[in-house]
Amino acid sequence: MAEPPPLPQSMDPGPLPLAGVRVVEFTHMVMGPTCGLILADLGAEVIKVEPLAGDSTRRLLGSGAGFFPLFNRNKRSLALDVKDPRGREIVLRLLAGADVFSENFKAGTMDQLGLGWPALQALNPRLVYVSHKGFLPGPYEHRTALDEVVQMMGGLAYMTGPEGRPLRAGASVNDIMGGMFGAIGALAALQQRQHSGRGAEVRSALFENNVFLVAQHMMQYAVTGQPAAPMPARISAWGVYDVFTVQGGEQIFLAAVSDTQWALLCAEFGYTDLQADPRLAGNNDRVRARGWLMPLLRERLGAHTAAELAARFDRNGLPYAPITRPQDLFDDPHLRATGGLADIRIPDGEHAGEVMQTTLLPVALDGRRLGVRLQPPTRGQHSDELLAELGFGAQQIEALRAGGSVA
Repeated sequence: MAEPPPLPQSMDPGPLPLAGVRVVEFTHMVMGPTCGLILADLGAEVIKVEPLAGDSTRRLLGSGAGFFPLFNRNKRSLALDVKDPRGREIVLRLLAGADVFSENFKAGTMDQLGLGWPALQALNPRLVYVSHKGFLPGPYEHRTALDEVVQMMGGLAYMTGPEGRPLRAGASVNDIMGGMFGAIGALAALQQRQHSGRGAEVRSALFENNVFLVAQHMMQYAVTGQPAAPMPARISAWGVYDVFTVQGGEQIFLAAVSDTQWALLCAEFGYTDLQADPRLAGNNDRVRARGWLMPLLRERLGAHTAAELAARFDRNGLPYAPITRPQDLFDDPHLRATGGLADIRIPDGEHAGEVMQTTLLPVALDGRRLGVRLQPPTRGQHSDELLAELGFGAQQIEALRAGGSVA
């Protein structure tokens, strides 16, 4: 398929750390594609093998409508029927020369396709095999897991909602971080391969990722003997650390987490009585006093506008934040000024071909953001060129397409 015209890029990406690394991924939804996205943004060649009908994520609505374009930039798409012997042979040819294989299907699926770790290790001993699952091996590994499932069973939903109302976090935190840990494992295995000459099996899992996220609350209980309260009812570690409703009904987050910051806050707003109060001398004192201190601060600070508070906190280097909706971030001056947003072309659906903006990885290398080199691919966009690279001639490619092995 013809490549659509490139979108202008803000800078030449230059040499990237993973240039020359080939990744083949059998992934869908969020967790597996996130791993591939990270490796691709870092410069790896990532080949996304999709079924003939395309990754089902392309057709999601609602909260999943942005999954495919967000997590699949900088990848090439090869659409084929892996259950067809000819399609499977193509995949094996790819994997024979690959550095990393990444998958996030149900346990046993890859083995049934002849693409499990033992088979691919025999085919390519240098291959790093990354599996993204619901659970690491153990009593739970047969269970079907979703981000929300593990948030509920792993303590995160309990900590996020008010008492008696478990609430999932407002983003796919385990899927995304699970993909991140898969990428970290892949990078570690590639480094190890430089010394051993052999690949390795890497596994990342949603449940264990979630447990890592709530480990701070587990450790709080281990250290204090007191169970952590859900976030809306928690005892903060900081004296001033909360959302304030201010003039006009606006809301703003304000904080003073050190004695120096407390002194600055009191000086800025003329709270000499609070600065001199021995009950508020240290942060731990202010934590103990929150029951009467916070209502007093809410009354005093509530007389100001959010804009005035932001300006005065900013002038003094005090922590503050507006309560921002995700869609507002497209106009965030910091993101726009620092190149944190990049243009992408939507590959599917009613907005196919339209140019929108996406976020880049939250990392800079030598001051350079890792940009978009390849647009999110259309289904099978790179099938012909990848098959040609594997040695298939034009007539063979046509025969494979006519026979329903490749799209």
